[in-house]
Formats: sequence, structure tokens, C-alpha cells
Amino acid sequence: MKKHLNSKAKAVLALTVVLAVALALTGGFGPQKVVQTILTPLRAGATGLTRQAQKLYSYIFRYEALETENQELRARIAELEDDARTADSLQRENERLRELAELKKEEEDYQLASAYIITWDSNDWTSSFTINKGSGSGIAEDMVAITAQGEVVGLVTAVGSNWATVTTVLDSALEVSANIASSGYAGMVQGAYTTGAEGMLRMDYLPTDAVIRNNEPVVTAGSTLYPRDLILGYVADAGFDETGVAKYALLTPAADFENMEQVFILTSYQNE
Repeated sequence: MKKHLNSKAKAVLALTVVLAVALALTGGFGPQKVVQTILTPLRAGATGLTRQAQKLYSYIFRYEALETENQELRARIAELEDDARTADSLQRENERLRELAELKKEEEDYQLASAYIITWDSNDWTSSFTINKGSGSGIAEDMVAITAQGEVVGLVTAVGSNWATVTTVLDSALEVSANIASSGYAGMVQGAYTTGAEGMLRMDYLPTDAVIRNNEPVVTAGSTLYPRDLILGYVADAGFDETGVAKYALLTPAADFENMEQVFILTSYQNE
């Protein structure tokens, strides 16, 4: 009981001190001033909280506005990039058409069917690909595929009504009779089959006394399948073959297979 009274006494004493301080600060003992004195710090704190809330709201609003602007800018950049890709594609196509026009001036007997690559062979993307034209466009097996510059791409090996498969010269199963343009040395060209020479061509059966220089062009010799003087590639290296009785040359393909989009199928020609 005595302990309980002591607690009450302490509470009354504390309240008395608070009121006395408040009265001293107000310079009087009016209840209105006392209440105002007590509430003023609370109002100041509330005002501070309001300002902080306003700042937080302003920050959130600005963040949302910036996020919206960022999304709009990203969309605009994507549109510009798409426009740039379209313009670049049109430019490349125009260049191919100009080159094709020059080729047809030089080779007036060439009859060509334009086709676009749909897909590359999933097992070996350099070995073969499918184009979007077939027998309905006059394409048949054993027709030669070339670039607009007259570079050999490969041979048509399968045909449907609206598609065809082209096996490229990078496939070691495809052989082409060829000559080194400057010297006339003859040999057979096929896809390089030695390790470390992937993506290259190999010209075999060259004479042991052949003088072979780098960057010399190698062209088709002319046959029932291939017209004469189509460019196959350029000499990159040479040496004696595995038997030691003949020379070979490694060639960099003339056709750019990595960036190839369009080919031209030679549907008709005349060999001189």
C-alpha cells in the first residue's frame, strides 16, 4: 500500500514539474498558454513529418515520370535501330543488284534466279542451306549457286516446288575442276578436310614444280556443271600433299558465307 502511494506521489510530482515548466515558459498561468506550450513542439514535429511526406511523394512522382520517359526513349531507340537495320538491308540489296547488273553485262548468256536463304543446315551451317525458290521458279538439281559478284557458292542438290537445298563448296563431298588464274595450273577444289582448316577450300593435284603465290585467284575450269572463270577463292597457303608427289593449296573462299543472305541460281548459260 505504501509502495502504491509512493508511485502515485511520483506521478503527481512529475506532472507538477511539467506544468510548472510550461507556466514558466509562457510567463503566466493561463490554461490556453499551457496547452499551447505543450502542443507547439508536437505541431512542429507534425509539420516536419508532413514536409518529409511531401518530399517522398515528390521523389516517387519524379521517379515514375523518369521511368515513363526511360521506357519511351527505349522504344524510340528500338524503332531507330530497326529503321537502321532496314536501311542497311536495302543498301546491301541495292549493291547486290548493281553487281548483278555488271555481271550480266559481262556474261550476257547467264540466266539467273534470285533466292534468299531460309535456313542453314543445323549440323554444319557451312555445309548446306535451304533457299525460298524451287522448281516453280525454274530451279533444278545440279544448278550452280553464285553471288552477285560471280563467286561460287555451291550446287543445288535437292529441289521442292518452292524450296531448294544448296550444298556449298565448303562441303568436302563437292569437287570442282579449277585453275590458278595467273598460271593456269589445274587441280580439284573441295572443302578443306584437314584439322585447323575449317571454313577453307583445298586445291589438290597441283604439279610438284608449280610456283604458287599467296592471294592468287582460283577460278572454275569449266565443265558440264560449272561455267568457266567463276571465282572460287584465293590462295592462302601451299605445300606438298600427304603423298609427297603433288602439291596442294589452301584457299580462302571468295564468297562471304558468314554474312550471306541472298544467292543467284544459274538456270542457264553457255560455255565457250
